[in-house]
Amino acid sequence: MISNDVSKTETVRNVFIIDDKGVIRAIFVYPMQIGRAIPEILRTLQALQIADENSAMTPANWVPCEPIILPPPQTFQELQKRMMEIERDRNGMNWYLRFKQPSNCKKIENSKNELKE
Repeated sequence: MISNDVSKTETVRNVFIIDDKGVIRAIFVYPMQIGRAIPEILRTLQALQIADENSAMTPANWVPCEPIILPPPQTFQELQKRMMEIERDRNGMNWYLRFKQPSNCKKIENSKNELKE
């Protein structure tokens, strides 16, 4: 990939996160004069793993081991159940936005890249 704005001959810096099935899950593109943000790459990798494991989504500015977003209900029965859960647990804003704690969450320590529970 050549960036015409930076140089006609130098490539930009790219990071691809590819899953075990060969699907590209995330792409980061950095201009040559900007270094890559390793903590953000690790956070994105962990967010993808947590989202996949929990069949959920991570919100904007998600920090590892903070609540994740459940997908919206697909049937009226699921919607009614969701409304009762939100009322009971006080963990959502409306039927389409409900949070839960992720399972098997481990924080990656930036200094030594160690996993913490």
